[in-house]
Amino acid sequence: MLDSSNLQYPPLPLIQTWIWMMTQSGNPEIQEKGQNNLIASFGSLAKANDYLLTQRA
Repeated sequence: MLDSSNLQYPPLPLIQTWIWMMTQSGNPEIQEKGQNNLIASFGSLAKANDYLLTQRA
């Protein structure tokens, strides 16, 4: 079983770029790419959101 404390996530600026791609790019292909990158890195958008919330604390 994987130890979640050893998980390595992408740098925060890259994650923020993917979120921008998803929400503000206005291009469906770019939006999909941003979403796919987040899901590939975190397993789901919900987990990506949870991670971002912990980074703000």
